[in-house]
Amino acid sequence: VIENRTLPILYEAPLMLEKSNFSEVVLKELNLPVPPLDLSEWNEMIARVRRRDKRIRVALVGKYVKLHDAYLSVAEALRHGGYEQGAIVDLDWVDSEKLTDDNAAQILCDADAIIVPGGFGDRGIEGMICAARYARSHAIPYLGICLGMQIAVIEYGRSVLGITDAGSGEFGNTQNPVIDLMPDQRGVKVGGTMRLGAYPCALAEGSLLRSLYGGQAVVSERHRHRYEFNNDYRDAYRTGGMVLCGLSPDGSLTEAIELSNHPFYIGVQFHPEFKSRPNQAHPIFSGFIGAAVARKCGAK
Repeated sequence: VIENRTLPILYEAPLMLEKSNFSEVVLKELNLPVPPLDLSEWNEMIARVRRRDKRIRVALVGKYVKLHDAYLSVAEALRHGGYEQGAIVDLDWVDSEKLTDDNAAQILCDADAIIVPGGFGDRGIEGMICAARYARSHAIPYLGICLGMQIAVIEYGRSVLGITDAGSGEFGNTQNPVIDLMPDQRGVKVGGTMRLGAYPCALAEGSLLRSLYGGQAVVSERHRHRYEFNNDYRDAYRTGGMVLCGLSPDGSLTEAIELSNHPFYIGVQFHPEFKSRPNQAHPIFSGFIGAAVARKCGAK
Protein backbone atom coordinates (compact mmCIF):
# COMPACT_ATOMS: atom_id res chain seq x y z
CA VAL A 1 0.00 0.00 0.00
CA ILE A 2 1.44 3.35 -1.08
CA GLU A 3 -0.19 6.34 0.54
CA ASN A 4 -1.03 9.28 -1.72
CA ARG A 5 -2.39 12.16 0.35
CA THR A 6 -3.22 15.75 -0.56
CA LEU A 7 -0.30 17.93 0.46
CA PRO A 8 0.06 21.67 1.13
CA ILE A 9 3.17 21.81 -1.08
CA LEU A 10 3.06 19.94 -4.39
CA TYR A 11 6.76 19.12 -4.34
CA GLU A 12 6.46 17.25 -1.04
CA ALA A 13 4.85 14.39 -2.99
CA PRO A 14 8.12 12.51 -3.78
CA LEU A 15 9.05 12.56 -0.10
CA MET A 16 5.63 11.26 0.90
CA LEU A 17 5.82 8.45 -1.66
CA GLU A 18 9.28 7.44 -0.51
CA LYS A 19 7.97 6.87 3.01
CA SER A 20 6.24 3.85 1.42
CA ASN A 21 9.41 2.90 -0.52
CA PHE A 22 7.75 3.88 -3.79
CA SER A 23 10.86 3.93 -5.99
CA GLU A 24 12.09 0.60 -4.64
CA VAL A 25 8.73 -1.05 -5.37
CA VAL A 26 8.61 0.38 -8.91
CA LEU A 27 12.18 -0.61 -9.75
CA LYS A 28 11.63 -4.15 -8.51
CA GLU A 29 8.46 -4.44 -10.58
CA LEU A 30 10.42 -3.28 -13.63
CA ASN A 31 13.27 -5.66 -12.78
CA LEU A 32 15.74 -2.79 -12.60
CA PRO A 33 18.59 -2.35 -10.13
CA VAL A 34 17.78 -0.36 -7.00
CA PRO A 35 20.63 2.12 -6.41
CA PRO A 36 21.00 4.04 -3.13
CA LEU A 37 18.46 6.87 -2.98
CA ASP A 38 19.71 10.38 -2.25
CA LEU A 39 16.96 12.93 -1.64
CA SER A 40 19.16 15.43 0.18
CA GLU A 41 18.87 18.11 -2.52
CA TRP A 42 15.09 17.67 -2.64
CA ASN A 43 14.85 17.87 1.15
CA GLU A 44 16.89 21.07 1.13
CA MET A 45 14.56 22.55 -1.47
CA ILE A 46 11.47 21.69 0.59
CA ALA A 47 13.15 23.26 3.64
CA ARG A 48 13.62 26.49 1.66
CA VAL A 49 9.96 26.42 0.64
CA ARG A 50 8.89 26.09 4.26
CA ARG A 51 11.23 28.90 5.39
CA ARG A 52 9.72 31.57 3.12
CA ASP A 53 9.06 34.64 5.24
CA LYS A 54 8.11 37.27 2.65
CA ARG A 55 5.07 37.68 0.46
CA ILE A 56 4.74 39.45 -2.89
CA ARG A 57 2.05 39.96 -5.52
CA VAL A 58 2.76 39.41 -9.21
CA ALA A 59 0.25 40.59 -11.80
CA LEU A 60 0.13 38.10 -14.66
CA VAL A 61 -1.41 39.99 -17.58
CA GLY A 62 -2.69 37.87 -20.43
CA LYS A 63 -5.63 36.99 -22.64
CA TYR A 64 -6.08 33.41 -21.41
CA VAL A 65 -6.27 34.08 -17.65
CA LYS A 66 -9.70 32.45 -17.26
CA LEU A 67 -7.90 29.15 -17.81
CA HIS A 68 -4.98 29.27 -15.38
CA ASP A 69 -3.44 26.11 -16.81
CA ALA A 70 -2.75 28.03 -20.03
CA TYR A 71 0.07 29.71 -18.09
CA LEU A 72 0.96 26.77 -15.83
CA SER A 73 4.68 26.71 -16.73
CA VAL A 74 4.99 30.45 -16.12
CA ALA A 75 3.11 30.28 -12.81
CA GLU A 76 5.29 27.43 -11.55
CA ALA A 77 8.48 29.19 -12.66
CA LEU A 78 7.40 32.26 -10.67
CA ARG A 79 6.92 30.07 -7.60
CA HIS A 80 10.33 28.50 -8.19
CA GLY A 81 11.81 31.99 -8.13
CA GLY A 82 10.00 32.56 -4.84
CA TYR A 83 11.57 29.43 -3.36
CA GLU A 84 15.04 30.81 -4.03
CA GLN A 85 14.19 34.31 -2.85
CA GLY A 86 12.36 33.23 0.31
CA ALA A 87 9.05 34.62 -0.92
CA ILE A 88 5.50 33.35 -1.25
CA VAL A 89 4.29 34.46 -4.69
CA ASP A 90 0.62 35.41 -4.95
CA LEU A 91 -0.65 35.75 -8.50
CA ASP A 92 -3.17 38.33 -9.66
CA TRP A 93 -4.70 37.05 -12.90
CA VAL A 94 -5.34 40.18 -14.97
CA ASP A 95 -7.45 39.93 -18.11
CA SER A 96 -5.66 42.09 -20.69
CA GLU A 97 -8.91 42.62 -22.60
CA LYS A 98 -10.24 44.59 -19.62
CA LEU A 99 -7.11 46.62 -18.88
CA THR A 100 -6.88 50.24 -20.07
CA ASP A 101 -4.83 53.32 -19.25
CA ASP A 102 -7.84 54.58 -17.29
CA ASN A 103 -8.05 51.60 -14.93
CA ALA A 104 -4.43 50.37 -14.93
CA ALA A 105 -3.58 52.17 -11.70
CA GLN A 106 -6.60 50.70 -9.93
CA ILE A 107 -5.92 47.15 -11.16
CA LEU A 108 -2.11 47.10 -10.92
CA CYS A 109 -1.46 49.36 -7.92
CA ASP A 110 -0.89 46.43 -5.52
CA ALA A 111 1.47 44.55 -7.85
CA ASP A 112 5.09 44.19 -6.76
CA ALA A 113 5.93 42.94 -10.27
CA ILE A 114 4.21 42.55 -13.64
CA ILE A 115 4.68 39.75 -16.15
CA VAL A 116 3.28 39.49 -19.68
CA PRO A 117 3.74 35.91 -20.98
CA GLY A 118 3.50 34.50 -24.48
CA GLY A 119 0.51 34.28 -26.80
CA PHE A 120 -0.69 34.72 -30.37
CA GLY A 121 -3.12 37.04 -32.13
CA ASP A 122 -4.25 40.62 -31.53
CA ARG A 123 -6.91 40.03 -28.87
CA GLY A 124 -6.08 41.84 -25.63
CA ILE A 125 -2.90 43.40 -27.03
CA GLU A 126 -3.71 46.99 -26.07
CA GLY A 127 -4.25 45.94 -22.46
CA MET A 128 -0.84 44.28 -22.40
CA ILE A 129 0.68 47.49 -23.75
CA CYS A 130 -1.00 49.38 -20.89
CA ALA A 131 0.58 46.94 -18.41
CA ALA A 132 4.04 47.41 -19.91
CA ARG A 133 3.62 51.19 -19.85
CA TYR A 134 2.50 51.13 -16.22
CA ALA A 135 5.43 48.95 -15.17
CA ARG A 136 7.95 51.09 -17.04
CA SER A 137 6.66 54.44 -15.82
CA HIS A 138 6.19 53.33 -12.19
CA ALA A 139 9.50 51.46 -11.82
CA ILE A 140 7.73 48.15 -11.21
CA PRO A 141 9.75 45.04 -12.15
CA TYR A 142 8.59 43.82 -15.56
CA LEU A 143 9.24 40.56 -17.37
CA GLY A 144 8.00 40.05 -20.91
CA ILE A 145 8.19 36.57 -22.39
CA CYS A 146 7.96 36.10 -26.17
CA LEU A 147 4.85 38.19 -26.96
CA GLY A 148 5.57 40.04 -23.70
CA MET A 149 8.93 41.19 -25.08
CA GLN A 150 7.26 42.32 -28.31
CA ILE A 151 4.71 44.25 -26.26
CA ALA A 152 7.52 46.04 -24.40
CA VAL A 153 9.13 47.01 -27.72
CA ILE A 154 5.84 48.32 -29.13
CA GLU A 155 5.04 50.31 -25.99
CA TYR A 156 8.51 51.86 -25.85
CA GLY A 157 8.27 52.84 -29.49
CA ARG A 158 4.93 54.56 -28.96
CA SER A 159 5.55 56.22 -25.60
CA VAL A 160 9.27 57.05 -25.66
CA LEU A 161 10.42 57.14 -29.28
CA GLY A 162 7.35 58.89 -30.65
CA ILE A 163 6.47 56.13 -33.13
CA THR A 164 2.79 56.54 -32.39
CA ASP A 165 1.62 53.66 -34.57
CA ALA A 166 4.37 51.23 -33.58
CA GLY A 167 2.96 47.75 -33.86
CA SER A 168 3.48 44.24 -35.15
CA GLY A 169 3.09 42.78 -38.59
CA GLU A 170 1.12 40.03 -36.88
CA PHE A 171 -1.62 42.50 -35.98
CA GLY A 172 -1.54 44.65 -39.15
CA ASN A 173 -2.77 48.24 -39.45
CA THR A 174 0.60 49.97 -38.97
CA GLN A 175 3.16 51.69 -41.12
CA ASN A 176 5.76 50.99 -38.42
CA PRO A 177 5.94 47.24 -37.73
CA VAL A 178 8.68 47.30 -35.09
CA ILE A 179 7.89 43.60 -34.73
CA ASP A 180 7.65 41.75 -38.02
CA LEU A 181 8.56 38.71 -40.07
CA MET A 182 12.16 38.53 -41.20
CA PRO A 183 12.73 38.91 -44.97
CA ASP A 184 13.52 35.21 -45.43
CA GLN A 185 10.22 34.27 -43.77
CA ARG A 186 8.02 36.09 -46.26
CA GLY A 187 6.16 33.86 -48.68
CA VAL A 188 6.68 30.79 -46.50
CA LYS A 189 3.51 28.97 -45.51
CA VAL A 190 2.41 29.40 -41.90
CA GLY A 191 4.10 26.75 -39.77
CA GLY A 192 7.31 26.80 -41.74
CA THR A 193 8.07 30.24 -40.33
CA MET A 194 7.94 29.14 -36.69
CA ARG A 195 11.20 29.25 -34.76
CA LEU A 196 11.02 26.19 -32.51
CA GLY A 197 13.44 24.53 -30.12
CA ALA A 198 16.74 25.61 -28.58
CA TYR A 199 18.77 28.48 -29.99
CA PRO A 200 21.91 30.21 -28.67
CA CYS A 201 21.80 33.79 -27.42
CA ALA A 202 24.86 36.03 -26.96
CA LEU A 203 24.45 38.30 -23.92
CA ALA A 204 25.77 41.86 -23.88
CA GLU A 205 28.63 42.53 -21.50
CA GLY A 206 27.54 44.71 -18.58
CA SER A 207 23.83 43.92 -19.04
CA LEU A 208 21.56 42.93 -16.19
CA LEU A 209 20.51 39.87 -18.15
CA ARG A 210 24.08 38.62 -18.40
CA SER A 211 24.59 39.13 -14.66
CA LEU A 212 21.48 37.02 -13.97
CA TYR A 213 23.11 34.17 -15.89
CA GLY A 214 26.23 34.47 -13.73
CA GLY A 215 28.25 36.27 -16.40
CA GLN A 216 27.80 33.66 -19.14
CA ALA A 217 28.50 35.12 -22.57
CA VAL A 218 26.27 32.69 -24.50
CA VAL A 219 23.24 30.77 -23.28
CA SER A 220 20.81 28.37 -24.95
CA GLU A 221 17.04 28.82 -24.56
CA ARG A 222 13.91 27.37 -26.09
CA HIS A 223 11.78 29.26 -28.61
CA ARG A 224 8.26 29.04 -29.95
CA HIS A 225 7.34 32.06 -32.04
CA ARG A 226 7.16 33.49 -35.54
CA TYR A 227 7.64 37.28 -35.38
CA GLU A 228 10.89 39.06 -34.48
CA PHE A 229 12.23 42.49 -33.52
CA ASN A 230 12.45 44.39 -36.82
CA ASN A 231 16.12 45.15 -37.52
CA ASP A 232 15.17 48.33 -39.41
CA TYR A 233 14.41 49.93 -36.03
CA ARG A 234 17.50 48.81 -34.10
CA ASP A 235 19.33 52.14 -34.30
CA ALA A 236 16.27 54.10 -33.22
CA TYR A 237 15.75 51.95 -30.15
CA ARG A 238 19.40 51.93 -29.16
CA THR A 239 19.62 55.72 -29.56
CA GLY A 240 16.40 56.03 -27.59
CA GLY A 241 17.76 54.17 -24.58
CA MET A 242 16.67 50.56 -25.00
CA VAL A 243 19.44 47.99 -24.56
CA LEU A 244 19.40 45.11 -27.01
CA CYS A 245 21.06 42.86 -24.47
CA GLY A 246 20.67 39.52 -26.24
CA LEU A 247 21.38 38.75 -29.90
CA SER A 248 21.78 35.60 -31.94
CA PRO A 249 25.52 34.82 -32.23
CA ASP A 250 25.57 36.09 -35.82
CA GLY A 251 23.86 39.32 -34.72
CA SER A 252 20.91 38.90 -37.07
CA LEU A 253 18.16 38.45 -34.45
CA THR A 254 17.31 40.36 -31.27
CA GLU A 255 16.61 37.83 -28.53
CA ALA A 256 16.34 40.09 -25.45
CA ILE A 257 15.90 43.72 -24.43
CA GLU A 258 16.24 45.63 -21.17
CA LEU A 259 16.16 49.17 -19.78
CA SER A 260 19.22 50.30 -17.84
CA ASN A 261 17.35 53.13 -16.06
CA HIS A 262 14.81 50.77 -14.50
CA PRO A 263 15.16 48.40 -11.50
CA PHE A 264 14.18 45.38 -13.62
CA TYR A 265 12.67 45.68 -17.06
CA ILE A 266 13.53 42.71 -19.27
CA GLY A 267 11.93 41.15 -22.32
CA VAL A 268 13.08 37.87 -23.84
CA GLN A 269 11.99 36.33 -27.12
CA PHE A 270 12.49 32.82 -25.72
CA HIS A 271 10.66 30.87 -23.01
CA PRO A 272 12.79 30.57 -19.85
CA GLU A 273 9.89 28.99 -17.95
CA PHE A 274 10.48 25.73 -19.84
CA LYS A 275 13.86 25.27 -18.13
CA SER A 276 12.88 26.27 -14.60
CA ARG A 277 12.83 23.59 -11.90
CA PRO A 278 11.62 23.69 -8.26
CA ASN A 279 15.10 22.85 -6.97
CA GLN A 280 16.78 25.20 -9.47
CA ALA A 281 14.74 28.23 -10.51
CA HIS A 282 15.58 29.74 -13.87
CA PRO A 283 17.90 32.71 -13.19
CA ILE A 284 15.60 35.16 -14.95
CA PHE A 285 12.67 34.19 -12.74
CA SER A 286 14.83 34.20 -9.63
CA GLY A 287 16.10 37.68 -10.49
CA PHE A 288 12.59 38.90 -11.34
CA ILE A 289 11.17 37.74 -8.01
CA GLY A 290 14.24 39.12 -6.23
CA ALA A 291 13.56 42.53 -7.77
CA ALA A 292 9.93 42.31 -6.63
CA VAL A 293 11.03 41.46 -3.08
CA ALA A 294 13.49 44.38 -3.09
CA ARG A 295 10.74 46.74 -4.23
CA LYS A 296 8.33 45.45 -1.59
CA CYS A 297 10.88 45.69 1.21
CA GLY A 298 12.06 49.10 0.04
CA ALA A 299 8.50 50.40 0.13
CA LYS A 300 8.12 49.59 3.82
